[in-house]
Amino acid sequence: MATIDRILFGDNQFFGVNHMSEEKARQQLVKFKDTSAIIEVLDDAYDMGIRTFMCTTHDRIGEICDHMRAHRDRYKDFVYFPCMPYAHKYANSVSQVGVMETIQRFAAGGVMNTLIRGAVGTLTRDIYALMRLLVDAEMKRFEGLNTPVIFVQNVVTDMLLGLKLYPVFTEFDRYVKERYGAEAGYITMNLPLLLDALAQAGVENPIVCANINKIGFRMSGGVDAYRDLLRTRKCRAIAMSVLASGAIPPEEAIEWACGLEGLQSIVFGASSRGNIRQTQELIHGFWGR
Repeated sequence: MATIDRILFGDNQFFGVNHMSEEKARQQLVKFKDTSAIIEVLDDAYDMGIRTFMCTTHDRIGEICDHMRAHRDRYKDFVYFPCMPYAHKYANSVSQVGVMETIQRFAAGGVMNTLIRGAVGTLTRDIYALMRLLVDAEMKRFEGLNTPVIFVQNVVTDMLLGLKLYPVFTEFDRYVKERYGAEAGYITMNLPLLLDALAQAGVENPIVCANINKIGFRMSGGVDAYRDLLRTRKCRAIAMSVLASGAIPPEEAIEWACGLEGLQSIVFGASSRGNIRQTQELIHGFWGR
């Protein structure tokens, strides 16, 4: 069973994601246009004792992985939690070059050779094969790095929930365990529905990540439902968007989250050493070290 730290570091700020302010998102894109600026912030977090980087599979993450591999002694305790797929990357590619060219561009190993030999039909017949293809393609950039948990992004998790394709959760759980020695994680905007689905899929004590904040920002089902299920359901829950993209003052937001029975971890993003330190100290203060 994977060990999950109480404090995890996220990457939204590096790639211009802010759900409240387009202007702030634009400013962050400019600030982190060079990968060296991202690495500087990751170094600050690492030097403060934050060891886990929960990251999308954005193209520039590959540059960060290259840097970590080139300085293994410096980052020997660094842990990645990849979150896949990075949907914008695939959507943009499909619109530019089409579905088959996109598959060829991102597929790992000999997948395209198999398709060229006449197995294209498997993409429509076997959703499991497509899932494995995408996982392998995304994991190529993390080769040789410590990835004990691999997450499905909420855009896919919630699509599968809507289509009631719960067996895909079972297969993803099995595949990342057998292929990568990792545990599966699931990001969602609807935690109550996800936990019901994972129970039906036979996924026990799942690792789940969802928006969890005092004002119910992007929490399908509402604050009370989340509070109840965290207290009564067996899962390893990670809270993201605790500050509701800046709508809640940090101290108020973190005090509330740390008071939730059953919450295991908090993931947050920050753009500077001072903001990292402030958030870390608030979590330590309300949760203990």
